[in-house]
Order: sequence, then C-alpha cells, then structure tokens
Amino acid sequence: MHVRGGFVYILTNYNHTTLYTGVTSDLLSRIEEHRSHKFPKSFTAKYKVTKLVYFETFHSIEEAIIREKQIKAGSRKKKQDLICSTNWDWIDLYDQVKRW
Repeated sequence: MHVRGGFVYILTNYNHTTLYTGVTSDLLSRIEEHRSHKFPKSFTAKYKVTKLVYFETFHSIEEAIIREKQIKAGSRKKKQDLICSTNWDWIDLYDQVKRW
C-alpha cells in the first residue's frame, strides 16, 4: 500500500483579517485552487483568502488531519503565534512552494 504524505496550511487575506486552516496531500495544487477561486462559493473565495503564510509537512495524510484539528481548535492568537514562529513578516510562501 502506498502512503501519501500530507500538509497542513494556513491562508490569510490581504489585510490578514481572516485565517483559514486546511489539509491536503498536494500543497501546490491546493493553493493554486484557492488562488484561482476554483470553488467560487467557498469560504476562501468569498473572503479572498489566498495568501499562504504557514505550512507543515507530514509523512501521512492521517498525521496532517490530526494536526489540522489541533490548529483549528486553537484560538486566533495561537494561530497568529504559530505563523509568526516561522514567518514573522507573514510573507506569501506560494513562490517558495512553486520552486519545489
């Protein structure tokens, strides 16, 4: 059986007022879906949440899902602190992921 890795990621909008936490097995494709508003009625399209400010990698999608639930259960402050722990300036990490 082939085990796929996973990613947990946090997106924000231009003004950093809205945060979205997600999980995927293909980070680049998923971020491109968000950026292109592939699902126009989705939360991220509605609030223009397209800026990748945080992500973690995991050996399995199951591990990523567990971590996503932990992050989602935390407060906004905890999410902000998590982002700042690796991305103090909240730069868009999309270009970094594109270069993989």
